[in-house]
Amino acid sequence: MEATLTTITNLEFGKMVQAAAKRLTSQAEFINSLNVFPVPDGDTGTNISLAFASGAKYEREVTSTSVSDLAGALAKGLLMGARGNSGVITSQIFRGFAKSVEGKETLSAKDFAEALAASAQTAYKAVMKPTEGTILTVIREAAKAGRDQAATTDDVAEVMDAVYEASKKALASTPDLLPVLKQVGVVDSGGQGLVFIFQAFDEVLTGKIADEDAGEPDDAQMDEMINAEHHRSVQGELDPSDIKYGYCTEIMVRIGGGQQVDRKFDYDEFYQYLAGLGDSLLVINDDEIVKVHVHTEHPGDVMTWGQHFGDLIKVKVDNMRHQQEEIMEKDDQPAAVPTPVAEPIAAPDTAVISISAGDGVADLFKSLGVTHVINGGQTMNPSTEDIANAIKESGAKKAIVLPNNGNIFMAADQAAEVAGVPTVIVHSRSISQGMTALLAYNPDFELAENQQAMEDNLGTVKSGQVTHAIRDTTLDGIDIKNGEYMGIVDGDIKVTDPELLGAATKMVQSMLDDDSEIVTVIFGADATKEDADALENTIMEIDDELEVEIHEGDQPVYPFIVSVE
Repeated sequence: MEATLTTITNLEFGKMVQAAAKRLTSQAEFINSLNVFPVPDGDTGTNISLAFASGAKYEREVTSTSVSDLAGALAKGLLMGARGNSGVITSQIFRGFAKSVEGKETLSAKDFAEALAASAQTAYKAVMKPTEGTILTVIREAAKAGRDQAATTDDVAEVMDAVYEASKKALASTPDLLPVLKQVGVVDSGGQGLVFIFQAFDEVLTGKIADEDAGEPDDAQMDEMINAEHHRSVQGELDPSDIKYGYCTEIMVRIGGGQQVDRKFDYDEFYQYLAGLGDSLLVINDDEIVKVHVHTEHPGDVMTWGQHFGDLIKVKVDNMRHQQEEIMEKDDQPAAVPTPVAEPIAAPDTAVISISAGDGVADLFKSLGVTHVINGGQTMNPSTEDIANAIKESGAKKAIVLPNNGNIFMAADQAAEVAGVPTVIVHSRSISQGMTALLAYNPDFELAENQQAMEDNLGTVKSGQVTHAIRDTTLDGIDIKNGEYMGIVDGDIKVTDPELLGAATKMVQSMLDDDSEIVTVIFGADATKEDADALENTIMEIDDELEVEIHEGDQPVYPFIVSVE
């Protein structure tokens, strides 16, 4: 008779995390294959495995024997490594878990079950419009089974067994809850990733995974999956007299500490007072620390306000007018001799950051006012940390991010929360939408004004993409054959054809209406200028009054990206 396991210690928890990371890495391609659309950009498996690998790395680096500390590190690593909707939701699942187990050295069966229940609640709250038949269904049903089992036993292995079995059952039900899954004949890919996590947890707690098999994922393999790069650019000078609030002020307050505390911390009260002292305000806090960034004329008032709630553990004040004057003085001095080394140039006041793949596409974005491009998108969604680092490295006082892909929205939103400077997201779903949004950008506007104007512009363009199918399927009444080309318009597959030009022509025809004036064609790495010229000729045959623009984008996956305005 096997011994009852009544407690999860740091040893068991660490093995569970590492085994799950290893399992996800090995199963990433299988999870990718569950992509609903038969296009070669299914990356749920890549996203969730990279996110969990980041969490596992953070967990490994903690020397504490407290499960609370390990869970907190896992949640932090998942947050920073989260990419794509599946990765972000997974990070929220374990954020809820970590909050539930705060202060616990070890976990009982009931502790573990309650933590999973908190995981489900946090995940649902993180999604604006929760959809059943997804990873959310899997975590909710698994957590419910865990709670029910914990009411009858104190054996954590039995609870985990119940959780794992319920997750498999919930995954199998996803096609019944989400019609598009049934139509294509797959289960939810994000839910499958969570089932693999629970499978690894279960095998560790039941002894099915030996210690040596619960090791960390192969770092070399993980590195091969990551190809996001950051590109930096700069803007010109800023007149110091244009700086309304001259002191960039940052403080970090240990809530409740120190000798001058006379107020209980309330986020809204704390924020509202600071909002009256300046602009570019950012306030981030957890239960112990609040961090403030604000541009103000009265940095002393910021510090005094912080001391009402705790002691100051970090203070930084920069005179931005003086900094700008120094930069301008250097720029005004003629160089004694030619030098290839560039003089320091001021960082942009507002970083406009676009996410895209392909050198040509990046150049197009920069010509429209983008200051920084993150390499990524269809086949590799950048992580929360990638986006946050790009904002930080820009040196800008505020930032606008164009994801250009719906699967990047949640990671971008999370990056805005941890970026350290005021940041807004313009929710562009495609390259075409991103470029159209930039036409409404005005560097003299405030962040909120630009966000509204750019978001309003998104609906003025139709976006089309041509790619090839990677499997046979039927979707929305369209029979799709492996290897055929498909035309996708605003996220929906509209046409198919054995030939690239045929699919592109049919797609453009479906996009045109009486108000159409301009057709922009961006050809990618799998198309040629001759292909693009041929498409232009067929478009002009359809309507010779249209204006057609051709650009080389060098983007992967999609031989043609087309916009119609």
